[in-house]
Amino acid sequence: MTKKAYTLFFPQNLIKEPIMYLVARDKDLILNIRRAKITSESGEATIELEGNEKNIIEAVAIFKKKGVKVEPVSGDIVE
Repeated sequence: MTKKAYTLFFPQNLIKEPIMYLVARDKDLILNIRRAKITSESGEATIELEGNEKNIIEAVAIFKKKGVKVEPVSGDIVE
């Protein structure tokens, strides 16, 4: 299994949608939310995705297609 970390940036129109849950479920991934900040105007979440590498790549593509900005996390996140 592969584990990768990303920071997701959500525009206002997506902050109430369960996008992270749905994508992780549909791609058979384990989603771990490491940090999140949600306001009425935007959202930001640092997550780990664990599972098949192909499914992680597909999940990132789905996030982007839905309008979520995705940035890989460089360096370590707190264990």
